[in-house]
Amino acid sequence: MNDRDAGRALMTFDRALETILASARLLEVERVPLGEAAGRVLAGGIVSDVDMPPFDKSAMDGFACRQADLDGPLRVVMTIHAGQMPERGIGEGECARIMTGAPVPEGADTVVMVEDAAQTDGTVRVTRRSRASNICLRGEDVQGGDLVLDAGMLLGPARIAVLAAVGAREVTVRRRPVLGIAPTGDELVEPGEPRSAGRIRNSNGPQLVAQASSAGFAAQYLGIVRDEPGAIREALRRGTGSVDVFVFSGGVSMGERDHVPATLEREGFEILVRGVAVKPGRPLLFGARDGAWVFGLPGNPVSTFVLFETVVKPFCYRLAGHRYRPPVVRVPLRGAIERRALERLDHVPVTLVPGGAAEPVEYHGSAHIHAYSVADGIMVVPPGTERIEAGETVEVILIR
Repeated sequence: MNDRDAGRALMTFDRALETILASARLLEVERVPLGEAAGRVLAGGIVSDVDMPPFDKSAMDGFACRQADLDGPLRVVMTIHAGQMPERGIGEGECARIMTGAPVPEGADTVVMVEDAAQTDGTVRVTRRSRASNICLRGEDVQGGDLVLDAGMLLGPARIAVLAAVGAREVTVRRRPVLGIAPTGDELVEPGEPRSAGRIRNSNGPQLVAQASSAGFAAQYLGIVRDEPGAIREALRRGTGSVDVFVFSGGVSMGERDHVPATLEREGFEILVRGVAVKPGRPLLFGARDGAWVFGLPGNPVSTFVLFETVVKPFCYRLAGHRYRPPVVRVPLRGAIERRALERLDHVPVTLVPGGAAEPVEYHGSAHIHAYSVADGIMVVPPGTERIEAGETVEVILIR
């Protein structure tokens, strides 16, 4: 923030997120090999070209036969392996030894498990009946022509399996958003460099790059940006043409060397969000300019971590066409907590203890990133909540 905004009412977190997401514009599409599609977002629907399964198949190792013949002896007339079509159908008093996944022969309407049959010299007797047929019917999962995956879906392992099952060698996806990571501050030195008195190591840069990469986005590290308008402009210049979303950390509050907001405006960014009723992260800044977007995050590492998870990540997924919803659990709170900043939405680091309760982590404020290195999630405390009693149900965003 700057002095002229000091008296401006803070935007609610929900309103800020709504404003940010509404400014997203879809990125271009591209074709990628199936082996590179994990973590990408589908740009169009996928229709199955086959029934799944493509034939009646056995769900177990056993004997394919007719229900009407289960009381008498069954003569084994053939063996059917997976990938092998039956030589013929099954007639009265006959059965076929069959393996899991193999096509069921014509005439058979049940598969008796090996464990439920006794075998003697080419003859089988059923020792225990099952209510299940143990047959997967053709098309019971998917029928040819069915829409199996829709545009906007994030491709995880199960969806990759579906793509493979319908014969997709390449997939049309949205381009990954490229994030330009720019930690600001004259006090910063890179990890491994000599640290003089009054200087601190740059943790926000590596943290934000890791968060972007973990979410499946491309990250371009722009280096430490000094607290000077010229240095901020230079970082923007380095990323222009390759970066979709600039992420500055630090330099966005009300200090005399917080030049990020004014510099962004001079560089043509329309500031859409400037200050949010959230803890941590009150000075959050967001702007847009000609197909590029910028976040200004507070410099404290917890603020950058939490705001990336709750704001930056949903926005970047929206650019790729995916309506991201963070994994959330509702669990009881272990131990009561009290709050003072009642006007703001609060995010609190917690662990999930045996039994499924949330327990707040020892936490000393927004500079204490170590708290999140041991946390399992972020507890969301609505504004106006003065106290939460032990045992009350709370909402936790999972971060592991």
